[in-house]
Amino acid sequence: MILNVLLLGSGGREHAMAWSISKSELLGNLYVAPGNPGTAQVAQNVDLSLDDFDEIQSFIEVNDIDLTVVGPEKPLVEGIVDFLEERGHKVFGPSKAAARLEGSKKFANTFMKENMIPTADYAAFNQDEFDNALSYVRQKNEYPVVLKADGLAGGKGVFICETEEEVEKRLNQLQEDAKLSDAAETLVIEEFMEGEEASVFVLSDGESAKIIHNAQDHKRAKDGDTGLNTGGMGAYCPTPVLTEEQMHRVEKEIVLPTISAMVLDDQPYKGILYCGLMITEDGPKVVEYNCRFGDPECQAILPSLESDFLELIWATVEGNLYEKEIKLDNQYRCCVVLASGGYPKSYEKGKEITGIGEVGGEAIVFHAGTRQEDGKLLTDGGRVLNVVCGGDTLEDAIRNTYVEVKKISFDNMHCRSDIGVKGLAYFD
Repeated sequence: MILNVLLLGSGGREHAMAWSISKSELLGNLYVAPGNPGTAQVAQNVDLSLDDFDEIQSFIEVNDIDLTVVGPEKPLVEGIVDFLEERGHKVFGPSKAAARLEGSKKFANTFMKENMIPTADYAAFNQDEFDNALSYVRQKNEYPVVLKADGLAGGKGVFICETEEEVEKRLNQLQEDAKLSDAAETLVIEEFMEGEEASVFVLSDGESAKIIHNAQDHKRAKDGDTGLNTGGMGAYCPTPVLTEEQMHRVEKEIVLPTISAMVLDDQPYKGILYCGLMITEDGPKVVEYNCRFGDPECQAILPSLESDFLELIWATVEGNLYEKEIKLDNQYRCCVVLASGGYPKSYEKGKEITGIGEVGGEAIVFHAGTRQEDGKLLTDGGRVLNVVCGGDTLEDAIRNTYVEVKKISFDNMHCRSDIGVKGLAYFD
């Protein structure tokens, strides 16, 4: 069996997915829409808009695409899987109903409470009830407190507030910021959970589920987990934050109850399920679900996968994932994001990137926000490149990665210098 594949997306996550799919013996032609200069190294980029489902369908039919793989969350939440499946096409990703686990924080919190999946206490308010939201916070008088825009906000709709004044400031921001107000038509207020964050990634065909791997992301822009929240400045895997015993608990108390409850609610979950966790004194609790791979966790995880990624995807779509085994190597991996100066606030594009050709053979450079112009590679986004290296120990993986990071440069390049370091404390 040979599969022609269309992968939707253009970021570092999609470059990593394309790179992994390209190694499969099942692969015929691989197209990435719209892709980036990195995906062009392993696939054919095609200029399709992810908002134009009809255009995507037409491309699928003209090019005999057997399988469409959806990378980012927005088309999933907007229902591209339903749209294409109704027209007879095979798609990897959850339905619109199932993708609400990411698309609506209120839906996810209600779902978890109803199904006794461990998470934070919460309350939800409509945008015209923000005065009531402030009163609720004042009455509880428990800080820090977490404010979340209900909808998709590109990873920038979550605020941890230390004071009442900060709550008031963030409520105003959620109402007035054009990039956030649509996502914040409903506001979710959650108790702050103490602990260490980690992510677990799951494949599900709607009935069975298999954990792929775990990782730890670094959301803050600056060293020491300071600065503004970002889409992610780096990740490493596996994380010692999750012991073998805790992974068993995650599977038993979170993953399997989630998949089972979605089936019982007649909205079976198919695709990648990202469980963002807080490892508390009481055990693992869910911070959030995502309906796709994390970015940049994906870039750290997929190089560790020894199983055929495309074969796993196809088994997921065909409903026989239970027959497959997920094999990982025994390496640690570290992924460092190279970002434009100013990110996640305003930043300049069009800076020439040099040094990628000097990066060692064991390292992988995944493109995120780049473009090719007049024979030059230029910056074209906030998060520009991801440098990934492995090692027999976490310390080795971190050291190896930063050796390669230093070979790449562009004007105002910014990266954290401590990705993975907090994991080292567990080995002292």
